[in-house]
Amino acid sequence: MQTSMQPSSGPGSVLKADQSVQPIQRTNSEHSIGVILVKSGKLNPEKTDAVLSLQKKKNLRFGDAAIKLGLVSAEDIRFALSRQYHYPYLLQGDGTVSDELVAAYQPFSAQVEAMRDLRSQLMARWFKAAQPHKTLSFVSPGSSEGRSYLAANMAVMFSQLGERTLLIDGDMRYPRQHHLFNLENQAGLSSILSGRSNATSIQHITSFADLSVLTAGPTPPNPQELLGRPMFGSLMTYVAQEFDVVILDTPAASKYADATIIAMQSHGAMIITRQNMTRLGKTQQLASGLEELGVEMVGAVLNNY
Repeated sequence: MQTSMQPSSGPGSVLKADQSVQPIQRTNSEHSIGVILVKSGKLNPEKTDAVLSLQKKKNLRFGDAAIKLGLVSAEDIRFALSRQYHYPYLLQGDGTVSDELVAAYQPFSAQVEAMRDLRSQLMARWFKAAQPHKTLSFVSPGSSEGRSYLAANMAVMFSQLGERTLLIDGDMRYPRQHHLFNLENQAGLSSILSGRSNATSIQHITSFADLSVLTAGPTPPNPQELLGRPMFGSLMTYVAQEFDVVILDTPAASKYADATIIAMQSHGAMIITRQNMTRLGKTQQLASGLEELGVEMVGAVLNNY
């Protein structure tokens, strides 16, 4: 993955006080390595006495003693340490979320390191800039260019940074985020915009204390019209108050005007392209069209997978 960061030079009452998002519960950082290993099923409670005995006898750290006895692996210890230091990730095969969320399963890989660099640039130039913003749309000219994939992984990574993060699936035509996070999609964005639901449709991801997702909801017959209603502006105002980082996934911009409407409400857009697939002309057309509408082009990402 290659990244290029080039910064460029409504009414409604859908979300009332009694409909606010439930406070996010943080994990307890005081848990010891042993407790974390036992709770995660990586260490048999009956074996902890043997580990403690060797730890005392050889003056070892608990994790080193457990490894020496062959009860856990170095990866298990790294997982437990990450929990202690508020850097949650999942072990491969956990199945809580899709394997496509490499930030959740492979946080130390080269691919995720590239995403981590992108996160740092976004924090410096957009979310924590002189005039910090809260919302950012991920847009791309066509389909299968990695837009939903990157939006989901970046949401995980911002939450790992301790930022209260919300991922909104704005693609009400071909939504993917509920599949990536294994969530119910009976209520979501379309439900809120049509007045059939409220902020309680936002779902907290239990594996990541600071991450929540608003799925697309049931597929409506009029997604563009729903996005054009004042209700969408009210929703964006609300989530900007409740979260530190709000990432919006969008439909293919060359096929639907939905992406343009969403980007206008978020005020900033990140363009996602795919090597040997995305046409340069389409990308330039998308960027210039959004800029003419007052959307700030925060940067661009070239996927080379």
